[in-house]
Amino acid sequence: MNYLKLNDLNSYKIAYNLSNYVWNVVICWDYLAKDTVGKQWIRSVDSISANIAEGFGRFGKKDKINFYRYSFGSLKESQDWTLKAKARSLIDEKQYQYIMNELEKLPKEINHLIKFTNEKLEK
Repeated sequence: MNYLKLNDLNSYKIAYNLSNYVWNVVICWDYLAKDTVGKQWIRSVDSISANIAEGFGRFGKKDKINFYRYSFGSLKESQDWTLKAKARSLIDEKQYQYIMNELEKLPKEINHLIKFTNEKLEK
């Protein structure tokens, strides 16, 4: 019998890879940019995959789904920080497009994960 693993989830893979991408962008910034936008942006993007992982590790259906929904809040926050990074000329157009495209994939993936969890688990 095969068991589903965290790394099998598209939502987790996208969020995890994006968090590392954002880290590599921010690590090159000056102190003020890192200390203001950078820290918040990294935390919000990291929180997307972290909440998916935490939900995946929970046993109850409601508990799992609750953490998957938290990841939506982090997703929206990450979009806001991405817009601010662009508006403040901290990222270029190519970086902006890549990050926003990855973020835009996540609602569908997270909804799929919630639906799957609802259908496959009893409690």
